[in-house]
Amino acid sequence: MAFAQVELATTDAAASIQNTKPTVVGIYGISGCGKSFLLNHLSQNDLADLGDRISYYDGSAVINAHVHGGLAAFKSMQPHEQDEVRNMAIRAVAQGCDGRVGIVAGHFLFWDIGNGARDPPPSIWTSGDAETYTHILYLKSTVEIIASRRQNDSLRKRPALSVEHLERWQEEEIRQLRETCLRNGILFSEVPQEKVSSVLRDIVHHTEAHNLSLSRSHLDTICRSPSFASETVLLLDGDKTLIEEDTGALFVQLMLGGQKATDPLKTIFSSSAFGYSYAAFRQVALFFDSLPEHTFIDYCQQVADAVSIRPEFMSLLAQAARSGVGAIVVTCGIQRIWERIIARANLSESVKVVGGGRVSDESLVITGEVKGVLAQHLQDVHCKFVCAFGDSVLDLPMLKAADRAIIVVGDENTRSRSMEGAVRQAIEEDKLIACQLVFPRDSKPRLDLARLPKVDITSDHFLHSVVCPMDLASDAAAKLLMTPMRDATMSGPALRRAHAEVGRHLALNLLSERIGLETYPTLHVQGHLTDGYRFCGESRILIVPLMRGGEPMAFGISEAMPTAMFLHAKEASDLKNHHIEGLQTIILVDSVVNTGKSLVPFIRRIREVDSCVRIAIVVGVIQAKALSRSIFSQTLAVDSNVCVVALRRSDNKFTGRGGTDTGNRLFNTTHID
Repeated sequence: MAFAQVELATTDAAASIQNTKPTVVGIYGISGCGKSFLLNHLSQNDLADLGDRISYYDGSAVINAHVHGGLAAFKSMQPHEQDEVRNMAIRAVAQGCDGRVGIVAGHFLFWDIGNGARDPPPSIWTSGDAETYTHILYLKSTVEIIASRRQNDSLRKRPALSVEHLERWQEEEIRQLRETCLRNGILFSEVPQEKVSSVLRDIVHHTEAHNLSLSRSHLDTICRSPSFASETVLLLDGDKTLIEEDTGALFVQLMLGGQKATDPLKTIFSSSAFGYSYAAFRQVALFFDSLPEHTFIDYCQQVADAVSIRPEFMSLLAQAARSGVGAIVVTCGIQRIWERIIARANLSESVKVVGGGRVSDESLVITGEVKGVLAQHLQDVHCKFVCAFGDSVLDLPMLKAADRAIIVVGDENTRSRSMEGAVRQAIEEDKLIACQLVFPRDSKPRLDLARLPKVDITSDHFLHSVVCPMDLASDAAAKLLMTPMRDATMSGPALRRAHAEVGRHLALNLLSERIGLETYPTLHVQGHLTDGYRFCGESRILIVPLMRGGEPMAFGISEAMPTAMFLHAKEASDLKNHHIEGLQTIILVDSVVNTGKSLVPFIRRIREVDSCVRIAIVVGVIQAKALSRSIFSQTLAVDSNVCVVALRRSDNKFTGRGGTDTGNRLFNTTHID
């Protein structure tokens, strides 16, 4: 009868766990280490203020309550029957948590019998434990103290065991539990008794949702800094991106002290149960917590002092600081290390860090998902144009979300192996548009330069393409000139004249700055020669309206540079080699640019013939999305001889059709479409 009830309880509890798995923390340690005392002390003192947010369970007491006849009857059962009861008990704990964090004092090995035996007994770990526990905190007390406690325990009679046997018992439990937890995706940590309450507090508060909230809040604080007044933010990964090295690997080398041992971080991240999940990074934070405070700080300083930011990024970050553009290092690594790296480079004012660390520091957990969320938060909440840099799969969510994505590609022997296929998939399936930055310059690039063109971040052009991707007319001029263009009652010749006026204005006021002026002799009204001014190399300028919407504006530009050539083009193939050869500037003109996709074939066609000729793109209205996550924006980033001049930028995603299409309005063909 009792076992029928056990099976029913097990089934119900399993269903509950499958639907919503609660947080259940196991407090483990060899018999006599003080688990039961600690559990009572936590509930009555250290964690009393958390009230009903925590449920406390003594494993033996739970079994006693669930078996007819209590512990005495349980001890007389066969091993397989005891396993069933243990499964039932831990699943009942999970079911009873009901939104609270469960804390359970449990056992793993009973090695009281057979003092000095060579091999440990089988563990009493069950499948229910594997399904239920989310954390295991192991009380690693000094075995001499444990031996004394066992001997002086007046409430429970325990066999006398040698210190050597207790030490073997403890080491064996830690070894097996560490492996078991790694295999099952359970967070494991050795914690001294005085730190248990602080670790448990963090476990109660630090959920994945809470972590995301903290990450956004940290970002909000950064964006309130005067250094982040610009509309543009550089968002950068740290390891293998800003620097050549991996600070995590260097930190572990210090921890191992030169021993040839398995890298514990690689072991965690390569585990099929963890991968690069939130839980995996929490496990790393718990692992760092095992170090003494002074040792952790010393290792952080040693690692930071052993690396340097790549010269190319130093140049970019210095340019950004001078331009008032802030940068944020978003790293899965230790924040303390990266803050010191940035400080050593004298960039702390303009470059901030969002990173991880130890549980005791209440640090953030930066996963790939968090990186993507932060990039979107900068865009959606702070209205920032985000230019992101990253080298690994963990950076892809951030790169996909960013307005401008730069994939950093290191030496072939050290670059991320998994990134190649992931980038290809992101391009083909997720429509990622990115450039690549290769270190060293002569290294083999990722994929090909058609899909991932190279970019030079040290040039003034690169930062300008991010911060000021185009020249706009002054607000006053734009308001006056755009009024007739937006007037629904205006079409045909009157609208064409308005567009021509815009073209002439943009040529005189903006293109003149881009192209420059030259002098030539002209006859003064008083009868003598004087200096006249025209566009530099005006006779070697070609004006190309993209038909048909660009023609009226192009005529206005032509009025401003009367000796320039004029060529109608509907498709890029209309530009023949002899049209391009020997030119100094080619001006592509369109009335409205939505994505910029139609301009790219013209730019590519020109570059097939001449890789250096200046290309000026003149438009009436350009939508903001054309400058973000588009082939057009990618082209602007890598080609320093392409510039954009526009009357205004629009954040309106509306695309005209039929009666609202600009081309139809210009030529009175609204009724045709």
